[in-house]
Amino acid sequence: MEKVLPLQHIISFNKLLQQYEDLAEGSNEHLAKRARYILDMQAPFPELKEGFSDVSLLEKHKGIIDLLLQDSFSPLLSDNEIKTASLPYSDIIFNASNRFKRILKAAGPDYKPKITNLEQGVDYIMACVVILNYYYGYKLDFKRLFFYNIPDAEGVMRHYRILYNADFMEIIPIGTPLEITQDDVDELLVNIDDLELWKQKIPPNSFISKGFVISNMFDVTAEHVISEIKSNLIVTDYNKENNFLKEVEESFKSLFGLSGLRLGFVKYNPKLQQFESDFLDGIESYLLKKSSPEKCNTSLCLEAYDKLMEQNSLFIISDVNKEYIRTEGKAPFKNLYDQNIKSALFAPIAKKGKLIGVLELVSDNANDLNSVNGQKLEDIMPYIVSAALRSIEEEENLIDAVIQNECTSVHPSVSWKFQEEAKRFIKEKYLGNEPSFKEIVFNDVYPLYGQIDIRNSSQIRNEAIQRDLTIQLSEINSVLSEALESHSLPIYEELIFRVNNYLADIKDSLQSTSEQDIFDFVTKNINPVFEYLSKSDDTLKKRITLYKSHIDLGTGTYYDHRRNYDESVTFINKKLAGVLDKSQEQAQKMFPHYFERYKTDGIEHNMYIGNAISAERNFDPIYLSNLRLWQLQMMCELENAHYRCKPELKVKLDVASLILVYNTSLSIRFRMDEKRFDVDGTYNARYEIIKKRIDKSFIKGTQERLTQSGKLVIVYAQKRDELEYLRYINFLRSKGYFDSNIEIVELEGLQGVSGLKAIRAGILYRPVKKSNKTYSYQDLLNEIKA
Repeated sequence: MEKVLPLQHIISFNKLLQQYEDLAEGSNEHLAKRARYILDMQAPFPELKEGFSDVSLLEKHKGIIDLLLQDSFSPLLSDNEIKTASLPYSDIIFNASNRFKRILKAAGPDYKPKITNLEQGVDYIMACVVILNYYYGYKLDFKRLFFYNIPDAEGVMRHYRILYNADFMEIIPIGTPLEITQDDVDELLVNIDDLELWKQKIPPNSFISKGFVISNMFDVTAEHVISEIKSNLIVTDYNKENNFLKEVEESFKSLFGLSGLRLGFVKYNPKLQQFESDFLDGIESYLLKKSSPEKCNTSLCLEAYDKLMEQNSLFIISDVNKEYIRTEGKAPFKNLYDQNIKSALFAPIAKKGKLIGVLELVSDNANDLNSVNGQKLEDIMPYIVSAALRSIEEEENLIDAVIQNECTSVHPSVSWKFQEEAKRFIKEKYLGNEPSFKEIVFNDVYPLYGQIDIRNSSQIRNEAIQRDLTIQLSEINSVLSEALESHSLPIYEELIFRVNNYLADIKDSLQSTSEQDIFDFVTKNINPVFEYLSKSDDTLKKRITLYKSHIDLGTGTYYDHRRNYDESVTFINKKLAGVLDKSQEQAQKMFPHYFERYKTDGIEHNMYIGNAISAERNFDPIYLSNLRLWQLQMMCELENAHYRCKPELKVKLDVASLILVYNTSLSIRFRMDEKRFDVDGTYNARYEIIKKRIDKSFIKGTQERLTQSGKLVIVYAQKRDELEYLRYINFLRSKGYFDSNIEIVELEGLQGVSGLKAIRAGILYRPVKKSNKTYSYQDLLNEIKA
């Protein structure tokens, strides 16, 4: 079937010969002489200049055509360049470089090169756009990438991108051409699929395309294959910002030539059949306008719903204002109109036919986005699909990371080790073996431990319990006394006796079982009596109702003082954990290390640093020194954070801080049953014993506790540790972290551990937070040199 086009292609060398005519009249005698020679050789064949459509003449005049094209096809480059002379968007080739000939020869004797992505109908419209641009003077953008897919000698498909040089082409009307107005162009732009309309505006064979094009080709097999891979696989390269639109927005602006182009994205929830905004920072949805989800059938018109949801095809609005008026402000035109958007393009992002989201392109100018330049997306949508899938998966990974962070101790610094073991496990399983997940061990790492503990927490909590129980028992006693006075039953007197005994028991001290004993007594003996009295005595009912109003539903007891204590502890822990976690982000940048913190009556943290922890960087002892200096500074920051929040506490709790210095490397092992790391081996267990006992230790020969409010305690065993930390303290004192009150004490021997010493340094408190600057070990060295 003969192809119908608005252009009649005529092969002509007229514009090329015109350039030779100019050279023949030029001042360069060498070029002029060659130009005159070529013109003389061509003169007997005027059809080469006038043009011809009979392709058999190409063979007839092959010699002279080769001569005419010799300067465009340099023999010096022929073995390297992939180059042809042909009719535009056609398989008719009449000259080629040696390399292109070799490529065709390798493909086989029957292979004919054919442009692969020149769809039926598109070639007609594309020719019309060329006419609109080069004859009528409109500026429409329909530059698409075209390819040859040619197999090599091994049968592997290679992909070649085609770039046309149309310097030797002319567009000439046949007869009087139809007038094309701006309204005609606007109508064409919104009807890219209406081939008959295009034929009506620019009829078939109404123009002559006279000349030829030179095609330069480049092997883009690698890029093409990468595109295919990206469209089928999820790329899991974690990006902290995690916004795939930021990665591509600038490229989109360049591609469309629109500096004001903006991108949006909306996710599709198939379970609820609704559009949802992406919660990642920086991603907007122009369809939704607001952040709340919206059902698809209310956020789209019928046409948009059909194209995006059913057909998975583009939905384009070239002029939002016109559509807003036409539809009387219906969706989605109203949202776009309200945002002052003038043109928009919505591209469905789907995988295997299932919609996962919609890419949104918007502009503030009408016709910026239209059905013509919208075709550019066809060549890059696989990349967008890949990026969207990656972004959505990274959201899921982020959720998993939060769960992991809250529920387990698999820190990001060591996750690579778990990933490697998981890969091995999966590979073994794939090979048909029965693998077991090996234990994760890190050898030769240095530990750091610190805690900021609430002072006398057990005593203060017991006092709070005593107060609550005393108030509750006193209230019970009052109700029972009134009941005895009104009803004079011996059982009330017996209950009063037992209540008074409990009050006497807890007056001076609280036993470990007191709280539970009193709870059981009230539950089994008092509550049934109060239920009876509430039903039988209206006066006592009011008293009992008032008593019950003070009972906490969660604990079943009076909880006022304990609540104040618990809320104060929780507030302190939350505040200190936030400061520590934020500072840890900076510490990880110094050198990756394992970190865990946990809340007790205060905050404790463990850190391990060494070559085994880092998968990418080599460990040096300077990083250990740096982390120790950071820890020392951070403990002061935590003390100051407590100092500043203390006025807000319902119970004015004090804290005391401690750091344990352990100069010997050890091994840590991940315990699968407890989902946490622990030291490995009997010898290393000594470190854990010290950690658990030092905060309760005393100064040797005294009854004075080691830890004190207002002082940071550094416990160590070796003299070199003492000297190292005295240097750090002296440095940080110059920065306003410590005062001059520094003492060295010896600890009373612990069970199984002796010879420990400690530095106690007075902490300076600041009512206003300092900057977030942390000092490095290099800062210390620089100050020493100074």
